[in-house]
Amino acid sequence: MNWLSVFLAALTGFMVGGIWYGPIMGKRWMEASGITEDDVKNSNMMKIYGTTFVLSLISATALSHMFAMMGGSSFRGIMMMSVGIALGFIIPAIGTNYLFSQKKMGLFLIDAGYWLLFYTAMGLVMAWFYAS
Repeated sequence: MNWLSVFLAALTGFMVGGIWYGPIMGKRWMEASGITEDDVKNSNMMKIYGTTFVLSLISATALSHMFAMMGGSSFRGIMMMSVGIALGFIIPAIGTNYLFSQKKMGLFLIDAGYWLLFYTAMGLVMAWFYAS
């Protein structure tokens, strides 16, 4: 397993989140989730960002482990698997949670879009390291 790919993939996914939940969807996400500017200002952002990066490292480690165990694949294969994980596992799981939590469809679409971009971005990094 390539630890540089793990770190760079986690960092890339983390940065995608900053852009997605910042200038692209930040205000819409806050509205859909019922979070105010004051809520954000009064939260422990160091804890939130630190924990988020650790969780990104865990996801990147699992993805890297999977590609390392495969012994190489094509760029297309790695991208299909990365996107497939988001579409086949992550998005349906959060969709189920959102249905039972009775959260808004708009919030689901924002979060689902993020996870699709997150795994696509990590897949691009992994493909750069593992594509044969």
